[in-house]
Amino acid sequence: MQQPIVGYHKDEEDDWVAELACDHFQHVRHNPPWFCRPWVITIEGRGAMLGFELGCKKCDEGAPRDKG
Repeated sequence: MQQPIVGYHKDEEDDWVAELACDHFQHVRHNPPWFCRPWVITIEGRGAMLGFELGCKKCDEGAPRDKG
């Protein structure tokens, strides 16, 4: 299920995590060649991606919310 990005935070390993409108979290790492997301490394890039929809596997699986 596609869900828009509504915010970001960093996890305990200092990786960026997208907060989705469905209240699930999803890592958005820039770690070439596996993950090519250069937009995540700047505040401007992250801001430009607010509202962008990511596929949420947790929604597809019916998982509980990550945040309260």
